[in-house]
Amino acid sequence: MHPAKSVILFTTASGAGYGLIAWLGILAALGLLPADRWLGLVAFALGLGLVVLGLLSSTFHLGHPERAWRAFSQWRSSWLSREGVASVVTFLPVGLFALLWVVAQSNQGAAAAVGVAAAVCCVVTVICTAMIYASLKTIRAWSNGWTVPGYLVLSALSGAALLNLLLRLWDLPLAPSFGWVVLALLAAGAAVKAGYWRMLDHGAAVSSAESATGLGRLGRVRLLEAPHSESNYLMQEMGYRIARKHAGKLRRIALGAGFGLPFLLVLLGMALPAWGGVAAALLAVLSLAVGLAVERWLFFAEAKHVVTLYYGESRA
Repeated sequence: MHPAKSVILFTTASGAGYGLIAWLGILAALGLLPADRWLGLVAFALGLGLVVLGLLSSTFHLGHPERAWRAFSQWRSSWLSREGVASVVTFLPVGLFALLWVVAQSNQGAAAAVGVAAAVCCVVTVICTAMIYASLKTIRAWSNGWTVPGYLVLSALSGAALLNLLLRLWDLPLAPSFGWVVLALLAAGAAVKAGYWRMLDHGAAVSSAESATGLGRLGRVRLLEAPHSESNYLMQEMGYRIARKHAGKLRRIALGAGFGLPFLLVLLGMALPAWGGVAAALLAVLSLAVGLAVERWLFFAEAKHVVTLYYGESRA
């Protein structure tokens, strides 16, 4: 599939924003975060800013962005519509939680309950986003058991990395122990992506040229002549090709920049005092952002739609 920049930005930015807000709600309810006004202001501005940036960028992939509002009406059958509805609903508890934290300087009691509701809504929205792709049975790379866990783990990871930076900036007591949470999520994220790529490379194909044409009983089916003499929309959007050697190189970059280097930087940040820890946490966030952008680009670029079977592909 064609890896549109707007969709890559949407899934990575909004995932990080929802992840950060979810961590704020959970940790506040556990009494692990102080109701500091400036901490809340910066954290919610960052989280909501990423969510809004992601949601706005998603409309640029539409042929008519001004009609995006119509997607909300199909929530009974469309995961895209459900994701849109969930994202709007999520603004209600998140906005209230932010007001209670920043204005009333409270994140306990009733405010904590609102924070938990905000966290649950964030998780539901990320699941809906993942299901947009996991529900497409015509694309084996997406319609599998790795897609939803992958989106959840990477959202939790990116949000945790941002929170780790804020904890270092405010020099909060939670910072050292939360670093271990980030390390665990980095390991989990690397494991999920490794498992996903293993499935993609070695898993059984769902469809083939034989099954698509119904001629499998006669033997192997090969393309005699291309359906079109020139490139068309289907091949541009659904038949995007990436060479195996390039895919392998980009996978290594995604693993190194997205998981390996941040792991070392978070460890270093836990060992360094004061601003040294802040600098290491910031570099970990930047490296993670690069790695996740490459990972998400591959998520789209390596996906094959079954329609490509009619354009020369043997498996999909």
